[in-house]
Amino acid sequence: MPLAVTMPNICVFCGSSSGQDPIYRQAATAMGQALVRASWGLVYGGGSVGMMGVIADAVLDAKGEVIGVIPEKLAVVELLHVRVRDMRVVPTMHVRKALMAELSAAFIALPGGYGTLEELFEVITWAQLGIHSKPIGILNTNGYFDALLEFIDRSISDSFIKPEHRELFVVSTDPDDLLLRLQNHQMPAAPKWISQAQS
Repeated sequence: MPLAVTMPNICVFCGSSSGQDPIYRQAATAMGQALVRASWGLVYGGGSVGMMGVIADAVLDAKGEVIGVIPEKLAVVELLHVRVRDMRVVPTMHVRKALMAELSAAFIALPGGYGTLEELFEVITWAQLGIHSKPIGILNTNGYFDALLEFIDRSISDSFIKPEHRELFVVSTDPDDLLLRLQNHQMPAAPKWISQAQS
């Protein structure tokens, strides 16, 4: 039986650290406030620290809806957010990511570390393979993702990524603009299979 969702949700991937520059915390707050203005609920990693805690607090303070999803082993380390009433404690990271995806109609990546990048690239890969067609966005605060986007363009120029797959996600520096881009985004057609010659 599918899980009940009371309003459309966006899954936000972001760091358990806030970074060195206050601009990252400001961006997480602005993103949370923008979600509530646009009537989106937040699905996130369940922590109370770093960028995760900031965006959850911003949504809660604006009277928005938040669902946290956190593995049992990280519930103590990442200081599970006590203000989030709908907290799903799951057994593994794999279950966490699957549930976050199931609960969400779109994905956004904010600045973060290895975990954020891994989550972002997983949902991009799923879209590339046609596993989902949900829009994906990157909030490029302070040029944080500039080098990553350059790397993706290099991968395209060296024929490791197809040019049309550059359109699997949208990028903006402004939360409200990013949500608008997600709403209007058209995913490129994904192949039903990949031939040996294309692999």
